[in-house]
Amino acid sequence: MKLFVMLGALLGGLSVAAGAFGAHALRAQLTPRMLEVFETGVRYQMYHALALFAAAWMVQQTQAQSAQVAGWAFVLGTLLFSGSLYAMALTGARGLGMITPIGGVVFIIGWVALALSALKLA
Repeated sequence: MKLFVMLGALLGGLSVAAGAFGAHALRAQLTPRMLEVFETGVRYQMYHALALFAAAWMVQQTQAQSAQVAGWAFVLGTLLFSGSLYAMALTGARGLGMITPIGGVVFIIGWVALALSALKLA
């Protein structure tokens, strides 16, 4: 549980920093479309940083393996989804966009696992 809280806090803080970086330093450097791609990465990183707190709570409440799966899926999904969008926006390598849907599927797995862990609540 403590690890997911720490990772959620770290990813949340990094999301705020990335958002500020995008809004100030990248606005003049990126095309409007690539800035939008970058901002999508920031938004989904923040959503799943917060989801890590839910996973941590479920781990504490249920000790369910599915809650652990959810937490790790949110971490991996963030790396794949947001990471690929950041890399694509910053490098222009559009081929990296093929990784993004994999991250999205991992996010969905995390949400399903989180829902399954709720079945263990008293």
